[in-house]
Amino acid sequence: MNFDFFHYPNPSQRIVTISKNGMVAASQPLAAQAGLDAMRKGGNAIDAAIAAAACLTVVEPTSNGIGGDAFALVWTKGKLFGLNASGYAPKGVSIEAMHRLGHKEMPKHGILSVTVPGTPSAWAALTERFGVLPLKETIKDAVRYAADGYPVSPTVAANWASAQKEYEKYTGDESFRHWFETFTKDGRTPKAGEIWSSKAHAETLQAIADTNGESFYRGALAEAIADFSKKHGGFLTAADLAEYRPEWVEPIKVRYRGYDVWEIPPNGQGIVALMALNILQGFEFQAGSVETAHRQIEAVKIAFADGFRYVTDPAHMTVSYSDMLSPAYAAKRRSLISERAVEPEAGEPYGSGTVYLAAADGEGNMVSYIQSNYKGFGSGMVVPNTGIALQNRGWEFSLDPSDRNALKGGKKTYHTIIPGFISRDEKPVGPFGVMGGYMQPQGHLQVVMNLIDFSMNPQAALDAPRWQWMKGKEIKVEPAFPNHVAQALARRGHQIVPSLDSNGFGRGQVIIRDPETGVLVGGTDPRADCQIAAF
Repeated sequence: MNFDFFHYPNPSQRIVTISKNGMVAASQPLAAQAGLDAMRKGGNAIDAAIAAAACLTVVEPTSNGIGGDAFALVWTKGKLFGLNASGYAPKGVSIEAMHRLGHKEMPKHGILSVTVPGTPSAWAALTERFGVLPLKETIKDAVRYAADGYPVSPTVAANWASAQKEYEKYTGDESFRHWFETFTKDGRTPKAGEIWSSKAHAETLQAIADTNGESFYRGALAEAIADFSKKHGGFLTAADLAEYRPEWVEPIKVRYRGYDVWEIPPNGQGIVALMALNILQGFEFQAGSVETAHRQIEAVKIAFADGFRYVTDPAHMTVSYSDMLSPAYAAKRRSLISERAVEPEAGEPYGSGTVYLAAADGEGNMVSYIQSNYKGFGSGMVVPNTGIALQNRGWEFSLDPSDRNALKGGKKTYHTIIPGFISRDEKPVGPFGVMGGYMQPQGHLQVVMNLIDFSMNPQAALDAPRWQWMKGKEIKVEPAFPNHVAQALARRGHQIVPSLDSNGFGRGQVIIRDPETGVLVGGTDPRADCQIAAF
């Protein structure tokens, strides 16, 4: 990559972080340091990613937890490996059962929105296959922060308070009581700088470490989760947990201007980012131009139209990845982009897709890792005396039987969290990711193009102002987004909605490795309490 890591036309730009032996970029400083500590103890990048991920469930519970899902892309031994640790709907649930309970659509919160958690299985699987340190060692910092306490960081504190307001509408529901008991004190959430601890969370993490995740799926923790679900009318059972295993998958890619851009295959939405990049292959771009922003937006809208129509559990997809990513189909979809904003529909690509972190070590191992409870703390369901906040990923399912993402027992839903990776000439360039629901493919596209098309260094690529397609022709833009570009987009038919802050535009990390020197160059998002730890 032709980055000039040291030249900054604008002196106010933040500088990149550079190191040789190891680097961890995460959305919370204590988690980044936990990952670095794992490497200093003799661990590799995989151990560092696990350490940071476990720590994030403690120090950033507003975005992820033990009861969520995870995905990972791991570069090691000259190859990229993919791990899908997303859970499926309980085997006993069905559209008919939801209708009998009076639901016309999937509930956002509550026990019925809960799917099988995959995060602990990701830690165990990564440790077993690629780790150097035992899980007991990598999780030590997370256990310590949960038991002894840590100062809550500003972004986390703000999101914590917002979550309380969200769950207060359920105060009459007994099943939500444990969230307030676990995550509030004296009727409020912690303020920035306050010390927060959870001994129950520490004990659960220790049990997961001591049993390599077995307790969570086939032991005492599994029994506690299943009992809680049954008590409150949920469908999640001990059998659902016992039968669950994470999946090693083959990553998917597109070749974009000489680089291979990789994502996890469906049920993740990473394919949306790849389809959009494929569409944009046929254009030339100038940084900061109206034409660039317009074409990016239109490509994202077209890709999402196909993603929403076709992406779900691979066992239930009727379209192949190769057809969706073919040059011929990209050309067909590219032809829909004109000078005006449109509302595209899905095509027919037949042959006749939170907390994100990145880690790298001095030996060439690199990890792109993401985990989430979906919306904030998730379902609002917390298993008593465990600190386990269960995700609400089931909210993504449809109760329309004709929908490709229709609810079915044992099925995985369309999944928003996606890790990304770039390589070139079969050598690693590095991990990247932007968390944040449906912003994620849009963030991936904008960061990748900043890196490849506009030769930005990792920090500049993340700092650049972002846009976000919301629905129809509605586009939100950050406060720093150029006003003249926003006005020009409006003249083309886009409905521009200026945002007063950067909340909702994603928070990302990037680590790039120089193929000749092995020097690591990292960037971390200014939209959160992010930090890069390096040595």
